[in-house]
Amino acid sequence: MDWFRYRFHCVWDIDAPPEAVFAALARPADYPRWWPQVRAVTDLGDGRGSARFRSLLPYELAVTARAVRRDPESGVLQIDLRGDLEGWARWTVGPRGPGTRAVYDQEVEIRRPLMRRLAVPCRPLFRANHTVMMRAGRAGLGRYLGSGLSI
Repeated sequence: MDWFRYRFHCVWDIDAPPEAVFAALARPADYPRWWPQVRAVTDLGDGRGSARFRSLLPYELAVTARAVRRDPESGVLQIDLRGDLEGWARWTVGPRGPGTRAVYDQEVEIRRPLMRRLAVPCRPLFRANHTVMMRAGRAGLGRYLGSGLSI
């Protein structure tokens, strides 16, 4: 097992049209407005940006992201990540009943030295930290879109 690598898969069912969900996810500069753990996003131009985020654990991560796919027809948004985490993240957005299913997949390697030193004993905490962040993001996006969430 590579203790520095993580794969995440999250499913968000949201009571809002797919176009609205895609549009919100495609505007990362707005994430801090609805996602409490996303502390700051800076547009660097040319489909690039930087972000800082922090969940429950007492550390903040910083990444630079580069858009590699933005396809409203297929509902796919994908970025490459560099910095404290290196790898990629992808949203796939589509209809689900009267609302939307947004699927988040991410494969990253932790690069931050302290996190690498704590990789083995803290792995369950790192995963739980990510789960808390994703739950808050789902709830925040639902509120942001004025939709509430389907459970």
